[in-house]
Amino acid sequence: MSNFSGKAPGSFGFEEIVYSKRDWVATVTINRPESYNAYTWRTLQEMTRAFRDASWDDHIAVVVLTGAGDKAFGTGGDVKEYASEYTQRPHDYWKWMGLFTDCIDILRNIGKPTIARLNGMVVGGGNEFNMACDLAIAADHVRIRQVGTEVGSVAAGGATQWLPMMVGDRRAREILWLCEWIDARTALDWGLVNQVVPYAELDDAVATMAAKLIDKFPECMRYTKQQTNFWKDFSWHQTIGHARDWLALHYTSLEPYEGMHAFVEKRRPDHLGVRQRAVTEESSEFLWGPYTQTCLACGAKGIPAQFTFCGRCGTELQVR
Repeated sequence: MSNFSGKAPGSFGFEEIVYSKRDWVATVTINRPESYNAYTWRTLQEMTRAFRDASWDDHIAVVVLTGAGDKAFGTGGDVKEYASEYTQRPHDYWKWMGLFTDCIDILRNIGKPTIARLNGMVVGGGNEFNMACDLAIAADHVRIRQVGTEVGSVAAGGATQWLPMMVGDRRAREILWLCEWIDARTALDWGLVNQVVPYAELDDAVATMAAKLIDKFPECMRYTKQQTNFWKDFSWHQTIGHARDWLALHYTSLEPYEGMHAFVEKRRPDHLGVRQRAVTEESSEFLWGPYTQTCLACGAKGIPAQFTFCGRCGTELQVR
């Protein structure tokens, strides 16, 4: 037996994805419908293992990526996890971003054509997984949106790199900067998807596309994929390491704290409030101002500028 044989899908014990194989097709389904198929660190690990298995399995010719239910294909990283974990431990976001890039890398380099089966909302990192796939077929109720500048992040996990080459420079800026919804027909017109079909016909359309791909020589298909990945690979490798480090550092600042917590609290982020801080010469980077104060009573240093009492001993601070 080859050292690179595939395994039975049920042997993995996945908790947050569903993995299946049938008739030359492997399907990976993000199975978190209660969170609109947002992915956690565990989801990314499970997806990576499934993609690796599909890559090694000679019984598999095509890989399909989709989401559970009919509400969402995927809505990116779980913002609740971001707010509770990575705004408190930004260095762990650097680790999380490593899981994400590994997952995207194995998907892009899986050696077989991949189809994004878009069954609902495609938001943030969900659209980056869409674009990491080779082809995409959308149900007609699908809507697509990037949200980075809305929630205090930057969509540098594929969107800033790939949107300009897929939809054109001006449209990419509109998508990334305005964070507005794009309907399925517009996505088709702009080149974000290959087909739009009624939801009831989605599975048939994916199966038809897969059958056409299966009926091609596998080595020629693999190398054709490698060649057509050139510009996506080039832009990705030039930028993703920098994005990983910058985003991890950015999680120490005010914008992601306000944006992520506003999302969890179901309110609008105070975008203008952050701008106003800079106008009034307050810190627009630190939640409670720069670490400039010292407590004369206990000697504690690095107390945020907006604090009126020492967080260590409780003494009222004296403004110098």
